[in-house]
Amino acid sequence: MRSSKLYNHIRHFSSQQIVPQICIIGAGPAGFYATQQIIKTLKDARVDILDRLPVPFGLVRFGVAPDHPEVKNVIHTFHKTAKNPNVNFFGNVNVGRDVTINQLRKAYHAVVLAYGAEQDRELHIPGENLKNVISGRQFVGWYNGLPNEKDLKIDLSVDEAAICGQGNVAMDIARILLTPIDKLKNTDITNYALETLSRSKVRKVWLIGRRGPLQAAFTIKELRELIKLEDCETQWRTSDFDQVRDYIPNLARPRKRLTELMLKSLDEFPTIKSECKNVLAPVFFRSPVEFQGADVVENLRSSINELVGNNIAELTAKSTDKYEDIKCGLALRCIGYKSVQVDPNIPFDSKNGRVKAQFGKIDENFYAAGWLATGPVGVILSTMTNAFEVSKLLCTELKCEKSKPGWKEVSSLLNQKGVQIVTYNDWEKIDQVEQQRGKAAEKPREKIVDISEMLEIAAK
Repeated sequence: MRSSKLYNHIRHFSSQQIVPQICIIGAGPAGFYATQQIIKTLKDARVDILDRLPVPFGLVRFGVAPDHPEVKNVIHTFHKTAKNPNVNFFGNVNVGRDVTINQLRKAYHAVVLAYGAEQDRELHIPGENLKNVISGRQFVGWYNGLPNEKDLKIDLSVDEAAICGQGNVAMDIARILLTPIDKLKNTDITNYALETLSRSKVRKVWLIGRRGPLQAAFTIKELRELIKLEDCETQWRTSDFDQVRDYIPNLARPRKRLTELMLKSLDEFPTIKSECKNVLAPVFFRSPVEFQGADVVENLRSSINELVGNNIAELTAKSTDKYEDIKCGLALRCIGYKSVQVDPNIPFDSKNGRVKAQFGKIDENFYAAGWLATGPVGVILSTMTNAFEVSKLLCTELKCEKSKPGWKEVSSLLNQKGVQIVTYNDWEKIDQVEQQRGKAAEKPREKIVDISEMLEIAAK
C-alpha cells in the first residue's frame, strides 16, 4: 500500500504540468461528496459538476421534507465545496441530450455518474392509472418545488388517503398530509402546495406495509415525529403485534428501540380520547392488489400476507387467499425509486434501475456513486460514505498521461447548441431572489419552480 502511494506521488510529480480534469454528473449529495473527496486528495485537480437543472443540491433541495430544515444544513458544506477555486458548477446541462457520455469521457480524465434516481417504481396492478393514484416521488417533488412536478394534479378534497409503503418517504408524506397548516407555513414548502394543503379535507391516512412491525422500513425519528403530531392520534392494530414482544430481547439495538416505541404507542392508544382531528392508521401484512373506482380511486384492495423464512429481519411476504378493502379517495405509491439510463453508452441494469458497476467502477476512468450505483437505499450519510469510497478509488487509479481539454471543449459543444449554462455565481442570483421572496412571506425562501424564470434571473 505504501509503495502504491509513493508511485502515485512520483507519477503526479512527474506530470505536474498535467491538470487532472474530472467531471461529476449530478449536483446532489453524491456529486458534492464525491467532489469534496477528490479535491481533498488531488490538490491540483479541476472538478466540473454538471446538472440537468439550473439549480444545485438535488435531493437535499427537492427531496428533504420542508419541516426538516436541519437536514438541509449540509448545503453549507456543499457551498464551501462549490466555492473552491478548483471546482465549477454548470447547471442547465442535460447529459445525454446536450452532451453525450462519450464526449465527456473524451474531454475529461475521469467521469463520475452521480445523478441519482428520478423515477418511481410501479406496483403494476389494476387501477394504477385511476385519477388521484399518485407517485410518492411526484408528490414530494410537488411540495418541494421540483420544476417537473409543479403542475401535478392532486385532489385533497377527500376524507381518507392510503399510502402504499412504509419507508421514510411514506412517513414524510403522511406527516405533510396530517400536519396543521400553521406548522408548515414558515417552512420552504412551495406556496401553491401550502394553499392546496390549507384546503385539504384529508383526515385519515393509512400507512400500508407488506411485512410486519419487526421489518418496518421507517426509522425511529420519523415514527416519533408522526405519533407526536398535534391533534392527531395513531390507531395501531393490536393483531399486527401478536408475539412481537417475545422477540424484543434478541433484537439489535436500533430495531429494538423502534419496536419498543411502536409498542409504547400501541399501549397508550386506548387511553387517548377520540377527539383528535386527524388519524394515522398504520397497517401491516398487506400488499396492494387493485385500485378500484370508476374514474377516480375510491378503494384499495390488498391481499392479507403471511411471512415466510427463518431470519426475522429478512422474512418475505406471501399472499394468502384473503383480502381487505380500505376506502380511500387518494392513493400514494411509495415503494421506492429507480434510476434512468440518460445515455445509451451507460451500462445499465434496467430491471433493478441502476448502473452496472463493481464497487462504483463502471469502466476505466468511469465511475458511479450514490443511488445510481447502490439503488435508492439509506440516508444522506450512507450516500456520503459511498461517494467517499468511490472517489478514493478514482484517485488511486487515476492516470493522467496527457492533457485533456475538460470544460473548454464541452462548453464549446454546448455553445454551438445554444445551451444557456448556469454557473454557481448565477445560482447565487437565483438563491438571493428566493430568499428575498421568502423573507416577504416569513419563510426561509420561496422556491422558483419555473426553469425559464430561473434562466432569466441567472442571465442578469
